[in-house]
Amino acid sequence: MFNKQGEKAEFETIIGPSVKVEGDFIGEGNVIVEGLVNGNLHTTQHVVVTERAKIAANIVAGSAKIAGQVTGNVKVTDRLELASTAKVAGDIEAAMLAIEAGARFNGKCTMVEGANK
Repeated sequence: MFNKQGEKAEFETIIGPSVKVEGDFIGEGNVIVEGLVNGNLHTTQHVVVTERAKIAANIVAGSAKIAGQVTGNVKVTDRLELASTAKVAGDIEAAMLAIEAGARFNGKCTMVEGANK
């Protein structure tokens, strides 16, 4: 995984494919979700939701890339990417939004001024 400057991004937390998190997850670092999360997910940094991940939670992050399934609202202060395999059922709030062909999104989208003015 690389950041905007092409440097390798470090992930502080990885929720593996066999892990199920019940309740709120709050952190400050980059997070990868490969398993299940039921509750809320909050970080000031980057969140990656992989293709096999299933999240029934609201997500608040600095930025995010979603390739899996999210049932809940997604609020990022910078960029949100929905991969072609993404399924999002909930409202989105982001400064920038990129949606690949094939992604499914049911909800409303609000574009806000964020980190990259």
